[in-house]
Amino acid sequence: MLLIFLKQKAVFICLLFATISALAQTPDEALRTAWYTANGTARNMATGGVMGSLGGDITAAHVNPAGLGFFKTREWVLSPGMWGQKNALQYRGTDSNTQKNVFNYGTMGWVFGAGASQNPNGSWTSSAFSISINQLANYHNNLSFTGFNNKSSFSEQYLEELVADGADTTAALSNYIFGSSLAFRTYLIDTLRAANGSVNGFKTLVPASGVQQLYQAATRGGMHEIAVGFATNTNDVWYWGGSITIPIVQYRRTLTYSETDVSGIANNGFGYFTYHEQFQSSGAGVGLKLGTIYKPRPYVRFGLALHTPQLIGMRDQIRSSMVANTENYAGVHTESSDNLNDGKAGIRKYVIVTPLRLIVSGSYVFREVADTRKQRAFISADVEYVRYKGARLKPDDAEDAVAESYLQAVNGAIKNTYQNNLNVRVGGELKLNIWMFRLGGAFYGSPYAEKILTANRYVASCGIGYRNHGRFIDVSYARTWLTDYLFPYRLSDKANTFAQQNGQLGNVTVTFGVKF
Repeated sequence: MLLIFLKQKAVFICLLFATISALAQTPDEALRTAWYTANGTARNMATGGVMGSLGGDITAAHVNPAGLGFFKTREWVLSPGMWGQKNALQYRGTDSNTQKNVFNYGTMGWVFGAGASQNPNGSWTSSAFSISINQLANYHNNLSFTGFNNKSSFSEQYLEELVADGADTTAALSNYIFGSSLAFRTYLIDTLRAANGSVNGFKTLVPASGVQQLYQAATRGGMHEIAVGFATNTNDVWYWGGSITIPIVQYRRTLTYSETDVSGIANNGFGYFTYHEQFQSSGAGVGLKLGTIYKPRPYVRFGLALHTPQLIGMRDQIRSSMVANTENYAGVHTESSDNLNDGKAGIRKYVIVTPLRLIVSGSYVFREVADTRKQRAFISADVEYVRYKGARLKPDDAEDAVAESYLQAVNGAIKNTYQNNLNVRVGGELKLNIWMFRLGGAFYGSPYAEKILTANRYVASCGIGYRNHGRFIDVSYARTWLTDYLFPYRLSDKANTFAQQNGQLGNVTVTFGVKF
């Protein structure tokens, strides 16, 4: 997914990609760890993900840690779930549909409330400690689209790379082992020669009359977060808290892309080509979340939370291969990066700096009393500011001047590609003795700067809960409608083609808990 640039912007960005395609880091990687919907316990999910000022739920450690200050007992929580996604993709007038179902989970862990004690100054205080894990993003998906294209070809990105680098035949054979060298060795890309036989450029064998394009990708993995939280409560008016977070990222993609001649001409110099890629990315890091909640009246709560940028050390592996049939031109040829890299995957290491987040929240609790069993309802809302433009990639080795220069250019692309935006979450609960009924909704604004890319995510949720004798069970269902964009390749000299993705996600979460 990359911004479709106007022509005056396209040259800079695509020359950037042409120069660094051997490393293949793009703004997409920064967005993958930044644009996701709220996840947590079933109670949190059913109320739309509002946790900026409510507190009293272990999910607070991942949103506003001050909410842990409402705990005065100990609690254990388990939140398994299921996730199902359906995708409708439209590419160049052709519709495609895919789907994927997978295990999911919400916040799980322990909270240890320290009870209460009398301060020398007469204020009543308590504190709580927690250790928990939550899944921030689920990467499991199947994506496939196809369409006829007589405007551009996947192979043209290799032409741009070779031309931009001023490559000769030796460089074309060996310097781009995960892309252009595969295309050159299979004759998908070949040389242009002057009358004296000297090489004066490159050409693609894909006919300008057009080809049928097919994109298929299966992605797996997720972004998980371990949080160690602490909070304190002063006089049941001010709550302060913080969490040290450990993000853990696992992402895998199997990609197959092909173009096929549909002219029906048997010997026009091109039959088909297929590019295959295996990509893995993993990493872990550290971050900090801080927050406060203020109760000026027993029934009113205001919350403020700051999520500092997380630093995630990443390690990527890539393998790729290509087969091309140029018919009477050169026949069928196959090449792989393993053959050109001693059987080894390509390795790259870097650091992702995730965007800063700021959450402002308010809640109103009906019949707020010390005995929470007698409370009747609440309504709550969160407004979250996300600084997508602030995401950054940094070299793993601070002394690597080449990587530093390259990543500065990638960061410039991130700044031009994304915009800062707001997410809004609203939810409420009605309590009837030991039963709770919940509703919620959320809107997640587009991270893309270009207005033509009207990406967004809408969430509607509901749930029911039961609490009695220190044991509880909550069930939630959240439905997400999303609009996003997928770019099979990027070019500099023409408008980029993309598939529009309209997806629906269903998320069922069940939370079991025990107070002890």
